[in-house]
Amino acid sequence: MYPCIIRILKTFKTKTSYNRMKRASLFTKFNSQLRTCPLIPVNKVLKPCFLLSVLITFLLILSDGVEAAAGTNKVTNIGAIIDGNSRSGKEAKTAMEIAIQNFNNISRNHKLSLHFKHPKGDPLQAAYAAEELIKEKKVEVIIGMDTWEEAALVANIGNQSQVPILSFAAPAINPILTSLRWPFLIRMASDGSEQMRCIAALVRSYNWRRVVVIYEDDVLGSESGSLALLTKALQEVGSEIEYRLVLPPLSFLTDPKDVVQDELMKLQHRTKARVFIVLQSSLPMLTCIFGEAKKAGLVGNDTVWIVANSITSFLDSVDNPVFSSMEGTLGIKTYYSSSSSYKRFEALFQKSFRSEYLNENDFQPGIQALRAYDSIGIITRAIEKLGSNITSPKRFLNSVLESDFSGLSGRIRFKDGMLSDAPTLRIVNVVGKKCKELDFWLPNCGFSDTLYVEQGKGRCRNSDGDKTSGGLSGPVIWPGDLNGRDPKGWAMPTEENPLRIIVPRRTSFDKFVTFRIGEQRPVGFCVDLFDEVVKRLNYSIPPVFFEFDGQYGDMIQGVYNKLFFQHYFCTECHCLTVLPLVNRKTYDAAIGDITILAERTEYVEFTQPYAESGLSMIVPLETEDTSWIFLKPFNLKMWMVSGALFIYTMLIIWFLEHQASPEFRGPRKDQFGTALWFTFSSVFFAQRERLYSNFTRVVVVAWLCVVFILTSSYTASLTSMLTVQRMKPNFSEFEKLKKDKLNVGCDDDSFVQKYLEDVLGFDHDKIKVFNLENDYTTEFERNSIAAAFLELPYERLFLNQHCKSYTSTKPAYRFGGFGFAFQKGSPFAADFSREILCLSEDGNITLLEQKWFAPSPECSTSATNNNVESLSLRSFKGIYIVFAAISTICFLLFLFRLLRNSRPHQEADGGHLTPGGNSGSSSGDRITEYFYNGEKTRVPRRASTFAQALDKDEWGSTKWEYVSNSEILENN
Repeated sequence: MYPCIIRILKTFKTKTSYNRMKRASLFTKFNSQLRTCPLIPVNKVLKPCFLLSVLITFLLILSDGVEAAAGTNKVTNIGAIIDGNSRSGKEAKTAMEIAIQNFNNISRNHKLSLHFKHPKGDPLQAAYAAEELIKEKKVEVIIGMDTWEEAALVANIGNQSQVPILSFAAPAINPILTSLRWPFLIRMASDGSEQMRCIAALVRSYNWRRVVVIYEDDVLGSESGSLALLTKALQEVGSEIEYRLVLPPLSFLTDPKDVVQDELMKLQHRTKARVFIVLQSSLPMLTCIFGEAKKAGLVGNDTVWIVANSITSFLDSVDNPVFSSMEGTLGIKTYYSSSSSYKRFEALFQKSFRSEYLNENDFQPGIQALRAYDSIGIITRAIEKLGSNITSPKRFLNSVLESDFSGLSGRIRFKDGMLSDAPTLRIVNVVGKKCKELDFWLPNCGFSDTLYVEQGKGRCRNSDGDKTSGGLSGPVIWPGDLNGRDPKGWAMPTEENPLRIIVPRRTSFDKFVTFRIGEQRPVGFCVDLFDEVVKRLNYSIPPVFFEFDGQYGDMIQGVYNKLFFQHYFCTECHCLTVLPLVNRKTYDAAIGDITILAERTEYVEFTQPYAESGLSMIVPLETEDTSWIFLKPFNLKMWMVSGALFIYTMLIIWFLEHQASPEFRGPRKDQFGTALWFTFSSVFFAQRERLYSNFTRVVVVAWLCVVFILTSSYTASLTSMLTVQRMKPNFSEFEKLKKDKLNVGCDDDSFVQKYLEDVLGFDHDKIKVFNLENDYTTEFERNSIAAAFLELPYERLFLNQHCKSYTSTKPAYRFGGFGFAFQKGSPFAADFSREILCLSEDGNITLLEQKWFAPSPECSTSATNNNVESLSLRSFKGIYIVFAAISTICFLLFLFRLLRNSRPHQEADGGHLTPGGNSGSSSGDRITEYFYNGEKTRVPRRASTFAQALDKDEWGSTKWEYVSNSEILENN
């Protein structure tokens, strides 16, 4: 027996060396060993067996203790602070329990223990719960905190205790030195900048200029950061927040429906914007908002509702009545991939969530559940990296911050204590009982119809606040019935609530717009243009017109809709800040002859100008003094150049003809007199002198061509001046008016009068204002004013009726033109601008101008521009250059021949002495002799000198003889 016992003990000792051997295995082995032992009488072994059984039982119990001691799992306590009553809190709790169970089932030597606390949305309670978890539960890490206020307070506790904090929330705008202030805080979320950029790009893509922001406050003002980011993002795309509706927490209200209904009614009367952005709200408050908004008609045609990610995340869990009120709403949703690991988690989540929360309608996990699951994954990876040694909080913190893996919620890696990768967002559309997915919003890309733009499978739109519009790629279901068009995001006029249009009651020129006696509707060019634009729009605008008897600047203020949109749930605040400004916004639009000015664009939104504008000066015409009109056909430079060319021609003809032609001989003064007479008489084609040189004939022919062109042009210009320009303005420059301190007139508009004073420098007492077109002519006839300053459209209309007596100067000062004015943010301004351009391009505006601004019969056929300009040198520069070149070439050729013929005579006469004893005459003497003309001229018989060569060429004779000038004339 004892050998068997020894073998059993050896077997026991061997088996207890394994950490994971079960007690049942030991008993099985023990029984098998007993069966192999030889049989011994019972009475001999009963007592020892009993003792042995007791011993074995004791050893088994001891072995369990030893095994437990040898293979004890290290337990890490994890604290979770979540709101167990909210949908997101329930999802986070279920997801963390699944992650903990998965880890514990796999790990052999390490266990995780999860401890929950429910602060019920109170940040102070969250901080107290964190202290309790650290002191009582000895937690080594805390997860949760759905709001930044809770995360900030818990992070302070984590700093004191050196416990890492994994928060599901992050501030919209990161505080300065966040990582240094809370070194143990790890944010499992990104800031709100990407989401706000997405919302702003969505607003810009449909050209919505004004939006209304709605959110439920949490007393601490947690949405102020998101609101600041949204304001900045909207400004970058040219839009702005017109009204802000801040609702108190639902727990503060005894009757939430009445409060929401009252606030929505105030909103409806104080703003025309119908683009509503809901930044934050609890599910009960969201249900109340959409229910009351639909009753008030704010969820319908041309309205837009956009909800932020915090609301879209639990849309799948709301009941059907809320979905029916949210039909057509656009939502921003964090995108996560439906991978195989997600599908396994989804199956486990649905099973656990359905069994634990029977009252919930939907069992799909949201983004908060995925982040909760990934947070446990971050901890387990840090544990595996460090092994069982996680006693150092800083080492554990650094291991967590070094995480880099793809989780269910996306890429998990940190920078400065926050997720470094901006989230990929998805635009969803509430259709029926579900959310229909539309486009993606990719960081640094914008809207895209696919997730893989970098691989060339899609395209980006509206990146970084791009001004390109076009909307989402997929078909969007909007609230109401829009017949295939996008909503305007504005309170559209109806028959019960028409478009209120203000029209000036009196204008100086009533053809633009005027109210006729007994008629409710105005008439004029502006009204016809307005009607033409309305006909082209794809929606109806029932208008109602109101007369306005005042300045145009005051009329602009009547359309101005600027409000202090700092709106909070406080009755006193309403009375003090909002109500006094609401009275400004009386009308929806203003039409008429309204000048677009930079100052006015700050208050209203103008359309594309339909008429050019500028400041023009009207002056009366007077009979022009024509005493010196004969000099005006040519300007001064023309006269000077023509005179110089005349003298140049005279000298060329004298040089070429004075030796050969008898008319050009005699004393020097007679020679120049003859040359002057010849050149001047050629202007009238009356020259009688005979020309002997071919070079002279060429020059004269060219000169006669120039003379013919000059005389013809002079005659035509002088004729025009004598027949057309018989009137001239009294003053052509306003500086003379100021210098002489003369009175000037202008339209009864503070803009023109102020412009004359501030810009042009006229004295206030020298400016007279008039209300009617006839006032100008009356004052001119009385000599009360010397000039009138009118805008360009008025000036054209005035001259169309009084072209015989008045003229105008060119407008040197430009303005923005005439346009229609609408409220800031109104979509009508852009639509009207587009149609005005179309009317201009197809010529319809020109037809309207011909209808209303047709000139009078006496002005329709006469020229209104009496200014005939003098002819300038630019018109004759070409012919002058040609003539000068011909004359110069002839002169140079003649001079070259003269020099060439003089050389043989110098060589031939080189050895002969003159009577004075000198050798033959020099070349200079010969040329001097050529230019000398006395009573008799010595004509050489032989070409022995420079003059003889000239005579041979001209006369063809080689004999020497002395003849008198009279004889030469007689022979000729």
